[in-house]
Amino acid sequence: MDRTDSLTDANLVLVVEDSEVDREAIDRALSRSHPELLLEFLPNGNAVLERLRDPTRPRPALMFLDLSMPGVDGYGVLSAVRADPDFAALTIIVLTSSTTSADIERCYAAGADSYIYKPVNFALFRTVLQGAVDYWHSLPDRPR
Repeated sequence: MDRTDSLTDANLVLVVEDSEVDREAIDRALSRSHPELLLEFLPNGNAVLERLRDPTRPRPALMFLDLSMPGVDGYGVLSAVRADPDFAALTIIVLTSSTTSADIERCYAAGADSYIYKPVNFALFRTVLQGAVDYWHSLPDRPR
């Protein structure tokens, strides 16, 4: 399926994050900068594929993915999603506290579209998230 897939909602963002504090920060940041977005949160990677395959719900165009989570971690989610050609159009942004080059390389090798370090300062965090959403939504082949 391509980016213009009628099952994809360009304003739906799936956030896979186990930290309640980080989920709240993401919600606050994006609701201010992009109030048109509908954020859907999953607290771990265990249900991501099930959620993406649910025929009764629209597919997100964008997913923010934490790496370190209990159960299926971000690497497992990234590998599983990229192994399914039905989700090739899904933009996956790894949003993590890891700055190690090995993690960055591993994520890009597994199919991440972007890798973003979580800043501790909320104003910078909001700016980073806003920039990521603005960039990926500005691409000409994004669903509208």
